[in-house]
Amino acid sequence: MFPLKRNRRLRTNEAIRSLVRETIITPNDFLVPLFVVEGKGIKDEIPSMPNYFRYSLDLLENEVKALWKLGLKSVLLFVKVPDNLKDNAGKEALNPDGLMQRAIKTVKNVCPNMLVMTDVALDPYSAYGHDGIIENGHILNDETAEFLAEMSISHVQAGADFVAPSDMMDGRILTIREALEDEGFTNTGIMSYSAKYASAFYGPFRDALDSAPVDMVDIPKDKKTYQMDYGNRFEAIKETEMDINEGADIVMVKPGISYLDILRDIKNEVDVPVAVYQVSGEYAMIKAAAEKGWLNHDQVMLETTMAFKRAGADIIASYFAKDVVKLIS
Repeated sequence: MFPLKRNRRLRTNEAIRSLVRETIITPNDFLVPLFVVEGKGIKDEIPSMPNYFRYSLDLLENEVKALWKLGLKSVLLFVKVPDNLKDNAGKEALNPDGLMQRAIKTVKNVCPNMLVMTDVALDPYSAYGHDGIIENGHILNDETAEFLAEMSISHVQAGADFVAPSDMMDGRILTIREALEDEGFTNTGIMSYSAKYASAFYGPFRDALDSAPVDMVDIPKDKKTYQMDYGNRFEAIKETEMDINEGADIVMVKPGISYLDILRDIKNEVDVPVAVYQVSGEYAMIKAAAEKGWLNHDQVMLETTMAFKRAGADIIASYFAKDVVKLIS
């Protein structure tokens, strides 16, 4: 005799599947990364990230309007800094007329209600491609944290709503929070890259910003002395709890699909919103496999997005954001 309870009754057709679905994706789930470059009239496709672009400020306006029209209300800004402005100290990051500062103002001018988050890290400005100041072959922690606090203040003065430190220096959240409080920016949020792993999935992003670590004698060739070892799990919880105690309002796990266990662990432990970053390598793999005809692009895109939400993500930073929203609409 078959059981009285048949689970397949709730899978009979799309209507009932939609009605009982536990996890739902909406435009409000997404944070949209945007790459900005100097110049005019530039919409430059990133070779390793098909159908994703670097925008000059004039065309950034159009992109922001398009995002808002789709219901996407939050952006995360990154800048590609010209080589002649890079150094070891990252001083261009503090330029009130720098590319990041102008990008923030551009977004706010064209769409005042768009939530603007900004990348706070030295690697776009570093001649060495690292997230910190280098001295005698070492990444300086405390000096870098102090500089990141100055960078954060500069972004907020330009109009940023949130700063997003992505560097993984110890204590930088407290340093930034204290600086914001001292300057009267008590309502400015911090989204901390709390569990950011030293991953091989970041390659296309570094191509997009020309920010890969340089291969030089006496300079670290990777970021393993400050980003997390991908063999570690409980360390992620420790890092995240420390950032919350130091003043982070939102915490992030990065990368995404290979770290769903970390995402769920953190979601179970903390009481602040948890973000996940579906990084450039994840995006590129899906694009490449779909181009080969090895998988269905839209189905895999939706499935991975759903996996992030199901695993506990309150916020999904994704290069697929526009495509997903268009599809679910």
